[in-house]
Amino acid sequence: MFKIILEDLRTHREGILAQGFWAVLVYRLAHARRGCKMPVLAFCWKILNLCLQKMVEVATGITLPEYATIGRRLNIEHFGGIIIHGATVIGDDCVLRQGVTLGNKRNDQPLDAPILGDRVEVGAGAKILGRVRIGNDALIGANAVVLCDVPAGATAVGVPARIVERAAAPVLADLEEMRDARF
Repeated sequence: MFKIILEDLRTHREGILAQGFWAVLVYRLAHARRGCKMPVLAFCWKILNLCLQKMVEVATGITLPEYATIGRRLNIEHFGGIIIHGATVIGDDCVLRQGVTLGNKRNDQPLDAPILGDRVEVGAGAKILGRVRIGNDALIGANAVVLCDVPAGATAVGVPARIVERAAAPVLADLEEMRDARF
């Protein structure tokens, strides 16, 4: 557990001062409690963790329930307005920005929650709703509302979200030409 917490700490640029790290740390501690075999200790740990979770929610605006399944090195870039459903699954090395909601879309299906693959980046204000799968290395644009699956490596933008092709990144030679043209 401590190795994973250290990975989470290194993932956040501000280190121990990062509000996103606070939320992930409390999640990791709560998740570890679920393996405790001593009922009295587990109960006390649960009460302490509920208090910590509420304090983090109030201080940061991040709701990260212990029943969600979170991979390694989750990076919450900016704090505030981040809601994660308890049945959500998030893979390794994912990035969430402010205002992100990962939740269900229908009251009659309360356990339908998103599944994010590895290395998924979710832009500010994006909403991923319902039982949708987001493939590895996908990008979700800012303020996108995702209601259907996004394939691996794809970019989804808009309301409702649609898949767009990624622009090719300029190669080093192109960047040098651009620099030389400016000077």
